[in-house]
Amino acid sequence: MTDQHPEPAFGDDAPAPAATGTGGEGRITPADAADAARLVAFGLQPKLLPARDAEYAELLRRHREDPAFARLADAVAAGLGLIVLEVSPRAGMAVTAAEDSVFAVRMGDYARRAAAPDSADRFLHGLAHLAVAALAFPRPEDLADDGYIGRITVNGVDAFVRQACRRLEERAEETGENTDPETGAPGLEAAWRIYARRSSTGATKDARRLAGSTTGIVAKAVAFLTESGFLQRTGDDAGGAYRTTARYQLQVRDMAGSAALTELIELGVVAVTDGGATLLPPPDADDLELVADAGLPFHS
Repeated sequence: MTDQHPEPAFGDDAPAPAATGTGGEGRITPADAADAARLVAFGLQPKLLPARDAEYAELLRRHREDPAFARLADAVAAGLGLIVLEVSPRAGMAVTAAEDSVFAVRMGDYARRAAAPDSADRFLHGLAHLAVAALAFPRPEDLADDGYIGRITVNGVDAFVRQACRRLEERAEETGENTDPETGAPGLEAAWRIYARRSSTGATKDARRLAGSTTGIVAKAVAFLTESGFLQRTGDDAGGAYRTTARYQLQVRDMAGSAALTELIELGVVAVTDGGATLLPPPDADDLELVADAGLPFHS
């Protein structure tokens, strides 16, 4: 961004808006607009880390130090239907798509990518995503702490949901709800019946898990989150081990007010003692068939 331009930046008839940058009074130029758009483009590459791209890091520094450039970049993002969650060296330019954005991932698009053929499977995929978020960040302070890293496994998420299903079943029995709830009842009350009826792994001749099993659904959910830059795979233990990224923490912060997510966390299935989440044992451990090695270290 240059300090002085005798001619208007965007044409001969209308002067460009004045802006104050790091060098004092100046005007927004087409080059500034291009740089702002470039920064947003970097933000749309969730796996790209600023530490590994000098141009990205420089544009982030400019966003931090030049208020006029920051406003310009944020305006470019807004014009594309993107919501800026954070701009920082740790997360880069973290953006999420508004519902009407061309970049929004629709449930139908996700369902095709995840091969979720019917509404029941889509329901279970949504529940799997909620469970990953709840298990990765079980406390409000975990979401507030920029240095916190959540860790989950595929089998651990499945075990977490199944234990939550048992809690919800107990709740339904206590209130005399033996049938599916009426429309408008809390989403989890309906979801647990579908999840509990589905096989955990299924069965194939070579012992592979079936794609439509609950662990298969969780595996697809975490694979999608990994492709989107929200999780990083750390190993093959317990069906696949993953750690959260700064971008995922910001995304979950944005959805923290979700009624379903709040309800899932408040079931009290997860205990946190030293910063690591673990599953609480049920009152009658003999009745719970936890998945082996389950311990833990979209727009519609």
